[in-house]
Amino acid sequence: MHEVLEDQTIHGTVIYDKQPVLTGATVVNSTPLFEPWNQAGQVFYKIRKDAIAPRHFLDSADQGTIAVRYIVTSLGQERVRLHIDAIYVETTHRTPHISDGTVEASEAKVIEDHLHAIQTTEQEASEAIRRRESADLVRATELRQREDEKTLLASAQSSAEDLAQQIKTLRHELERRVKAPGIELKAAPFHSAAGIATLPAYTEVVIVIVTPHWYGVELHDGKHGWIHVDNLEALP
Repeated sequence: MHEVLEDQTIHGTVIYDKQPVLTGATVVNSTPLFEPWNQAGQVFYKIRKDAIAPRHFLDSADQGTIAVRYIVTSLGQERVRLHIDAIYVETTHRTPHISDGTVEASEAKVIEDHLHAIQTTEQEASEAIRRRESADLVRATELRQREDEKTLLASAQSSAEDLAQQIKTLRHELERRVKAPGIELKAAPFHSAAGIATLPAYTEVVIVIVTPHWYGVELHDGKHGWIHVDNLEALP
C-alpha cells in the first residue's frame, strides 16, 4: 500500500496524450476534496495539484487537483477489503468531476501487482528453504545408508544363503511399483516440474533418493526421475 502511495504517480490518467503517466503526486494525511472519513478502516490519500483537464474524469476542464482515497478495512486475521475513490476538483470554480472508473481500476491493478510480486518472492524463498531441507535430508539418508552398509559388511558372518537373503530383502524394501492408473515421472521433486515419461500402472522402480514427500527413482531401463510417495506402493 505504501509503495503505491509513495510512487508519485496517479495511475489511469494523463494530462497530455503524449505523456505516458501522470507524475508529481504526493501523499497527504487528509484532503478537503473528500468528506472526512468517520467509519471503520484506515484511510490514505494521494493528490496531484495543478492538473489540467486530466483524462478519465467526466467533463473535466480548467486546472485543478486530483485526489485518490484508499480505504482499507479488515475482514479477518488475513483478509482486508480495499476501496478506492478518485475525484478531480477545479481550483477556480471548485467544480468536482468524478472518475469514470479508470483511475480506481488502474490504482487497484498496481496494488495487486505489488501483492503478487511479494507473494512470488515469499513462495520462492519458501521453496528454496524446502529444497535445502530436502537436500539435507537426502544427504543424511545417504550417510545413514552408507553406515548401514558398513555395519552389514562388518557383521557378514552368516552363510552365503543368509547373506543373499539379506540382500534380496534389502532390495525389496527399495523397490516399489506405480499405483493405478499410472503417473508421470517428474524431472524434479515438484508437482510443477517437467514430465520425463508417463509410467503405466504397476511399473516397477527402485528408490535411490528418499525425501519426506518424493522418491528419486531409477527405472529398469536406467532412466531416473521423481515420483510422489503417494503414487507408489510396495511390491506384492
